[in-house]
Amino acid sequence: MKTIEKTFDAVKYMRQQRDKLSKKLSQMTKEEILEYFKHKSKTEVKPSS
Repeated sequence: MKTIEKTFDAVKYMRQQRDKLSKKLSQMTKEEILEYFKHKSKTEVKPSS
């Protein structure tokens, strides 16, 4: 069986992103968090099938 070396670790990436977002949100008020996600949902590109 051939072994494939990973060039991108998706789990590691998602954990980094989660930690980064948690740190950012922990410094915001509830109102700021709501505004952040309202703005984010308008600017995000959503995947399509």
